[in-house]
Amino acid sequence: MKKSILTVAVLILSASLFLTFGAGSAVAQGPAGAGAAGAAQGSSSSSSSSSHSLNPIKWVKKNKSTADTGANRGDLEKKLTPKLQAEGVLAQNTNTTDTCAAFVNLNDCLASLHASHNVGVDFNCLRAKVTGVQTGADLSGCKGSVGDKAQSLVKAIHELNPSADAKGAMKNAEQQAKDDLKDLGA
Repeated sequence: MKKSILTVAVLILSASLFLTFGAGSAVAQGPAGAGAAGAAQGSSSSSSSSSHSLNPIKWVKKNKSTADTGANRGDLEKKLTPKLQAEGVLAQNTNTTDTCAAFVNLNDCLASLHASHNVGVDFNCLRAKVTGVQTGADLSGCKGSVGDKAQSLVKAIHELNPSADAKGAMKNAEQQAKDDLKDLGA
């Protein structure tokens, strides 16, 4: 009696496993018979048009901005120099290329330039705090620590000028940077 119950249990388990894995492979194979090619194309096009890709490379959002591509950034920096100098944001004896060399993103550099000008803080101090890169500029007059660790623009503005509205200054400076790039068609 125990032997027959054990045999029935094994048969049920085997049948359920077969149905579970056998049915999955049958679905993966697709349709067979007349019209199978058309049905297979229809099913593959519907699965490829799904909103979620299985390719992890496509999961990362790419910045489509052309402002930071190598050759294009250099052209933008050359066009920005006279504009920023005329606004008084950039000193007459400097250029955007040298000023923004420590920044990975041109937009971040422009926002820092505008924030420095709007709030009245030394750009060299702000650049050192935001990028974490110390250039040959004199940073002895900077408030707070100027270390190797990059800070957000808000935190850097607050450390350099505690009485300023750091969040408002950052938003205003970022908008001005976007406007500068938009004026140039970038």
